[in-house]
Amino acid sequence: MALSGSFRTLFLFDISEEIRLEELRKILGADSGRREPSFRQPAPDYVRFEAPPVIEPLEPIAAFGRPVGGKLAYYEYGVVSVQLELPFHLEWGELVQLSSEWIAEAELEKRVAEKVRARLQRIAPALVKPYNEHLSEDYYIIQVQPMEGLSAANLIDRHGPEIAQIVRGEATRLSPEEEAEILQSRMSYYPADLLVVGWTSAFVYDTPDGAEPTVQLLEYANTQLLEFRYYDELLTRLLKDVYRLIDEGTGPLKRWRLATEAGRLNTIRLDVRELTERADTSIKFLSDMFSARLYRLAETKVGVPDYRALVDEKLRLAGELYQFLTDRFHQSSALVLELMVVIILIIDLIYLFRGKAG
Repeated sequence: MALSGSFRTLFLFDISEEIRLEELRKILGADSGRREPSFRQPAPDYVRFEAPPVIEPLEPIAAFGRPVGGKLAYYEYGVVSVQLELPFHLEWGELVQLSSEWIAEAELEKRVAEKVRARLQRIAPALVKPYNEHLSEDYYIIQVQPMEGLSAANLIDRHGPEIAQIVRGEATRLSPEEEAEILQSRMSYYPADLLVVGWTSAFVYDTPDGAEPTVQLLEYANTQLLEFRYYDELLTRLLKDVYRLIDEGTGPLKRWRLATEAGRLNTIRLDVRELTERADTSIKFLSDMFSARLYRLAETKVGVPDYRALVDEKLRLAGELYQFLTDRFHQSSALVLELMVVIILIIDLIYLFRGKAG
């Protein structure tokens, strides 16, 4: 059975703390963008971006011996997503093999990263606190055009093993238990559409237009994963520095350094909390429960809640360390004041006794 569709690859890079989208639009000469994606439900206010990403076309990149077109999406919270799309017309076995090869391809990400770096100088005025090193994520979406008379339920019954392989990027058939685990993470809105989500890729059985909002939500979930990965690494380094400072000693003089470190710790802690809240509220689900459930499935499978929990725990530890450092500093300050009072009293006593002796 011949299949038609497209293979989409998402490469995401965390390039800065923030992107000023209005300034970026001026640099690129881009349109204002729409606040809401074209979701399946007919009410446009159901799901919307608070600050829609800026879209820029990307010149074709060579992949598997042919040019592949794409586009870039710039998100307000400092993430750039590069989406490449390769149309296909294949049999099931060929699609399984192509998916395995495409997901394992490492050189393509390097070429995409070079394209992104080449743009940074041009868009530099729109970047707030750009990073020297860019954390990255990749995700793969295999969209298959629906076939007449083949519902989502029939598709699972007939080709569940192949779909499981495609989602995992495996060329060899998986065990029945693994197939069942993968196929549990699926959703359908109509009888003839299907989404199966995995941690590194997703299978979408839908028309290109119908699949577009699903692709956007999968992309958004991966931008969130990338952001929380960055915050997790930032807080890990910060906490390590604080623990090292504490281990260096607790002498009276060294405790004076604690005030500076406590202020730095609290500033970064508050900045991270503000950034995470901004990332959390960058898209809103007002009444579209299906899209909200789709996003929750996507974010769970790619690991957003896990990294969010790590960030929240490290923010809690940072708060406790801040309190500990300030307490230590205040103790040192009190000790110094007490010593100064004692010294002053001693000096007064010396002058007093000298006066009596005279």
